[in-house]
Amino acid sequence: MRPLWLLMTLLALSQALPFEQKGFWDFTLDDGLLMINDEEEASGADTTSGVPDLDSLPPTFSAMCPFGCHCHLRVVQCSDLGLKSVPKEISPDTTLLDLQNNDITELRKDDFKGLHHLYALVLVNNKISKIHEKAFSPLRKLQKLYISKNHLVEIPPSLPSSLVELRIHDNRIRKVPKGVFSGLRSMNCIEMGGNPLENSGFEPGAFDGLKLNYLRISEAKLTGIPKDLPETLNELHLDHNKIQAIELEDLLRYSKLYRLGLGHNQIRMIENGSLSFLPTLRELHLDNNKLSRVPAGLPDLKLLQVVYLHSNNITKVGVNDFCPVGFGVKRAYYNGISLFNNPVPYWEVQPATFRCVTDRLAIQFGNYKK
Repeated sequence: MRPLWLLMTLLALSQALPFEQKGFWDFTLDDGLLMINDEEEASGADTTSGVPDLDSLPPTFSAMCPFGCHCHLRVVQCSDLGLKSVPKEISPDTTLLDLQNNDITELRKDDFKGLHHLYALVLVNNKISKIHEKAFSPLRKLQKLYISKNHLVEIPPSLPSSLVELRIHDNRIRKVPKGVFSGLRSMNCIEMGGNPLENSGFEPGAFDGLKLNYLRISEAKLTGIPKDLPETLNELHLDHNKIQAIELEDLLRYSKLYRLGLGHNQIRMIENGSLSFLPTLRELHLDNNKLSRVPAGLPDLKLLQVVYLHSNNITKVGVNDFCPVGFGVKRAYYNGISLFNNPVPYWEVQPATFRCVTDRLAIQFGNYKK
């Protein structure tokens, strides 16, 4: 019962999506049935829309529980059982079905028949390579689908229109065709990192109609910033790719971004003016790249508070690289600037360089290793 207790405890928590890649439970058990999290608040979505009203549901069918599973309070936990297929006899009032860490290879047409109240479906770390086009048809209230770490080569067909969050990272997807997300007007979060996606794998219009708040395409094979992503994005994470440069109009569509992750790439050049399209940016990650200078345009980002530039090839920091000239221009002071592991003679950097930083402890220097 301890795993079930832990599951229920974590389901009651609500926390913002992190920047760094986390383990599975950080994604799946963030807010459970409450649907109160930062990404939804930022998107302006109705955080109560579609959430199961447990009082209005029919009485729980407590006698219906698949063999070997734990069933309690409309949560059915069937993880780590070596299952080859989706079990039968799942209570029709189930709201969360956990099937992670099994050996399921296929989702069939009637696997989820009658589960009209299902809110979250966890299928992480199976061997799923085939999904029937009508497998998800009964799931009219499904909002969270976690199907990462499987053998999928394509985005599942006919996803439920109620879906809010899709985690499909660490599969074998190489292509995102136009129309695959058609009708998903409630979707605001997609995690598709860890797939062998190249820039050419995104068909024009692949994200048409989506009003995403959060998108991560990390650990893929991107060589540039995709230019046809939803313009509603508040967070875009493209870390651990092969991006080599940021050209002038690469960020033109993404004026609503407040967090941009480009760490662990091969970026050597950021064209002057390219960051000017991000007036609301608060956090910029450019660590572990090949930059030789602090990117131009940082002083003009009035809301920028965190800049990661560590582990680059930066040799000089100018007095006006971070802060605007004059007072009252910047609306939010920096609370984090990382420059460690760069060949910067930090004793030569003028103190006035960081005149718009909240505290000297917010600046990280030194520890350069040749």
